[in-house]
Amino acid sequence: MLDRKKDTREKIQLGGLIVKAGLRETDKAILLGILMEAASRLGDNNERDRWRAIGKAAFANDTQKGVASPDPDHPDAHSALGSHRD
Repeated sequence: MLDRKKDTREKIQLGGLIVKAGLRETDKAILLGILMEAASRLGDNNERDRWRAIGKAAFANDTQKGVASPDPDHPDAHSALGSHRD
């Protein structure tokens, strides 16, 4: 039961990232294609660093606006989308 709750919480967090990125209305096949392409490029440290910087800036922007952040490393993450950490 606990594993199922953890899995559900993680899926909600991941869905929240799709919404946060402004992709809520994007076709699911397109989203999957984007994610698969990105996954194939995760070995490129320059890409990873660039993507991480973009994501951290987006989380910091929410924090400045007073919006709770789904970033698992952010202090407000527990109230936003749960407390899962990788």
